[in-house]
Amino acid sequence: MGKKALIVIDIQNDYFENGAWELVGANEASLKAQKMINHFRENNLPIAHIQHFAVEGNIPFFHPGTPGVEIHNNVKPLEGEKVVKKNYPNSFRDTDLMEYLKENDVSEVVITGMMSHMCVDATTRAAKDFGFDCTVISDACASKDQELDGKLVKAADVHTAFLAALTFFYARITTAEGYISA
Repeated sequence: MGKKALIVIDIQNDYFENGAWELVGANEASLKAQKMINHFRENNLPIAHIQHFAVEGNIPFFHPGTPGVEIHNNVKPLEGEKVVKKNYPNSFRDTDLMEYLKENDVSEVVITGMMSHMCVDATTRAAKDFGFDCTVISDACASKDQELDGKLVKAADVHTAFLAALTFFYARITTAEGYISA
């Protein structure tokens, strides 16, 4: 029987106040992710911190060499914890995340991070397709207002819609408190 691993996706400075791509509720989500990190550390379970880097200006944030690309202080990895550097929304694409999970005999991933509608969604769907059982910690994720055809969709609605879509097949959705107390 495999074990669980926590995946902490892109909780980086650019998503916070005064960052290049501020999300709604980033600080609150990072504090819930911090609780999850502490829980996994206390239980001696693997943690993979994902750090996104823009490539050739493909996104207007996470530029290498800037403070915005750094992992936020609320969720800083400890020495020896795995940091996966990525360039795409799917944390498995062109990274060593899969190898890390296999090396640690992981069968279930618990996902936190940013953005709910992009990297969290892409990584969760990929993880399930690769055969992992998936849990997403809803209050340890954050999103951003989106617009389609001139209609504004508030971040809370974007977040809820994307997580609701994952519940059909891809993931169990719960809160940090719900997960830790289960």
